[in-house]
Amino acid sequence: MKTFNILLSAAASIAILAGVISLGADASDRVRAESLETNKSITRRVYEEGLNQGRFEVPYSADFVGHGGKTTFTHADGMAEARGWREAFPDLNITVEKQVAERDMVAVHWTARGTNTGTGNGIPATGRAVEITGTTLFRMDDGRIAEEWTCANSLGMMRQLGLLATSAPAPAINKSSPAATH
Repeated sequence: MKTFNILLSAAASIAILAGVISLGADASDRVRAESLETNKSITRRVYEEGLNQGRFEVPYSADFVGHGGKTTFTHADGMAEARGWREAFPDLNITVEKQVAERDMVAVHWTARGTNTGTGNGIPATGRAVEITGTTLFRMDDGRIAEEWTCANSLGMMRQLGLLATSAPAPAINKSSPAATH
């Protein structure tokens, strides 16, 4: 009897995991799951169609607000910047590494690769290849991007492009100076 109960418990666990037996999941759970997948699909298009291919047709809300550090920007400003990246890096390719969605938010971790053979966004052509990572958080509203926050390794990009002055080494401390004895 004990073996039978163990086998029955194992079979029930497998059925639950396989989705054969529902544990309170209802139509609203399926709708929420589909909504999350739709939101992830829309945000993925920002990279795959917009930044990679230069096709900027992703749906944004009329009152979109982008957040960049201490400033905010409009959809038009964001599109101008995206076009600037395509100009500076004509072979720009961004890979979506991971997406996580919850409620109306989608987080995207991405890696950008490209060769700086053009000018755009104030960057002169250097001919150098770069690879940087970043994370963008999107807030969705009715199938449209309503807000965006991006954090990327801009300092790393500027270093890879050779556009940062090399820092001078720290001065050596003179052990006989009065400051060294305090």
